[in-house]
This record gives sequence, C-alpha cells and structure tokens, in this order.
Amino acid sequence: MTFNLVTRRVHLYLALFLLPWFLMYGASSVPFSHTGFFEQRQRGIPMWIPRAELHYDIPVPAGDDLDETGARIMKDAGLKGSYGTYRSNDREIDVYVYTFWKSAQAKYYVDQKRLVVEDRRFRWDQFLTGMHARGGYEHPAFLEDSWAAVVDLICLGFLIWIASGIYMWWQLRRTRFWGALALGSGVALFLVFILAL
Repeated sequence: MTFNLVTRRVHLYLALFLLPWFLMYGASSVPFSHTGFFEQRQRGIPMWIPRAELHYDIPVPAGDDLDETGARIMKDAGLKGSYGTYRSNDREIDVYVYTFWKSAQAKYYVDQKRLVVEDRRFRWDQFLTGMHARGGYEHPAFLEDSWAAVVDLICLGFLIWIASGIYMWWQLRRTRFWGALALGSGVALFLVFILAL
C-alpha cells in the first residue's frame, strides 16, 4: 500500500468520522452570528420557569471559594449537572447548573433565608451554542473532562484532515492552479478580517 493511497484513505474516513462535529460546529455558528434574530423570536416569552421557593438557611463562607456551598445548594435543591457558583452581592449566592439539554439556577437570598429554584426554558439556539462553547478541564465530572479530551482529538483530526487534503491537492498537477487560487483567496480573505477588525 503506497503513501498516497494511505493518505487518501485517511482523508476519506477521517472526513466521515468528523462529520457530526463539522455539522455541530457549523450549525452552532448560525445562532452565534445571528443572536438578534433568535432573541427577537423569543421576545415576551419568559426565559426562567419557577420550580420551587423554600425557606433555606446554611452558612456562607466570607471568601470567594464557593464551590462547597454551590454543591450543597445543588444537592438540597435536587439539581444535577455541571455548575458554577457566583456571589451577586453580599446578600445573594447564585448557582447555575447546566447540561446539554437543560439548565437551572438556584438563587440563595442569604438575608431572607430563602432559596428560589428555576428551570430555563429549552431553546435550540442555546443548545447549539452551548455545545459549541463547551470545553475545558475544570469541571468535576468525568464526562465533562471526557468531552474536553474528545474535542482536543477532534481538533487534531481537523488538522490532519486539512494536511492530507493539501497533500492530495498538490499531487494532482492539473488542479494546482485552481487549488492555489482557492487556498490563496481563502487565506487572503481571512487575513483581511484578522488585520482589519
């Protein structure tokens, strides 16, 4: 088996393997670029749906390390998923909990000893942008880190797919001019935006 044949097979099967990721990143770019359109369609529809409001009283640390407090609020509120804990002010702790399919928030009003739990209404545009932007290894769950590791491998796959495509194009002498024109115009357009914006 020759190197050219191996390159063609790698390019072909890598493209098929990467297809769901190309579709996800391509489709999720639409709501990123057209946020106003999607927000306009949702105007007047409440984003958050109340789930529960209850008397609640737990000690809150004075510093910025709120991870344990957020985990306890999540458990007490019956929420599951990845989460972030934020102090809106001295009297309020917010815990934002999310998965690909649903999100919720718990607001603990410390001075009122009150916990408000709300679910975010599902929206396809937010689902797609959530997948596109999700990443990093700072989450506590194994699957979260697994997603980040797979995204790293997918990005490596994109680079191999590009390199194998350029190699195959260069092997076909008849297409070098048109390939160079396509590659050069793509790079030039990219540089115009990078340098001008």
